[in-house]
Amino acid sequence: MFKYLQHGNKSLGTIMTTWLFFLMTLPAHADGPGRGLTAQFEKDYLVFIINHHFSALRITELAAGTDRQRDAAVVNPQEGTSPTPDTSPTPAKASDDEIRSMARAANRMQREEIAKAQRFLKEWYGMDSTPQLSQIGQQQIALLEQTAAGEEFNREFLEIFSTHHYHALIPSLDCQVKSELKHDMLRQYCQGIVENQTREIHDLRTQLCNKFGICDYQPTNGVNGRHSASSR
Repeated sequence: MFKYLQHGNKSLGTIMTTWLFFLMTLPAHADGPGRGLTAQFEKDYLVFIINHHFSALRITELAAGTDRQRDAAVVNPQEGTSPTPDTSPTPAKASDDEIRSMARAANRMQREEIAKAQRFLKEWYGMDSTPQLSQIGQQQIALLEQTAAGEEFNREFLEIFSTHHYHALIPSLDCQVKSELKHDMLRQYCQGIVENQTREIHDLRTQLCNKFGICDYQPTNGVNGRHSASSR
């Protein structure tokens, strides 16, 4: 065996050198923290997006309602969302099945995105981040809580949730060009947020146009957006 390695087509030393060169040219693993400025950017972004998505959970709970027990049926238009911790049972305030369906789907997606952001923080920086309501999220939730159930809530939800999604776009675009070079998973995560939020904003604005004749709604950096018939 040793003689073969010494006198074959390649010596053991040549084989080992080739193998080491191959290992050195592999892409860097993404299980380490960011370097320099990228580290602080990533930590700030991940905490922001966790809190941002956490605010969305309560917003969508108000629309779809909450259920402690899930319905066995695959599709039930009356089913609510899973409640966030320490919240009272919440009846659905949206009366439109399409809006409630959108709220349920968004609620599930936000939960997954919170979990993934928490995992990135833990694996790369050893940080735990307990979700908290953002200040603007609290204001949006308060406005929806004060809105009467039914058609008035349907319209207000479409406006506020569109603006809520808008708040995540610029930070997530920044993430794609400011995050750690070796953290491909984070860039893919941020790209997914940009794509999903943009698509949902389009859907929300389309529903505002079709259901309420508000066809020029524009989300803003505030609590709510604006349109030509708005007093805000």
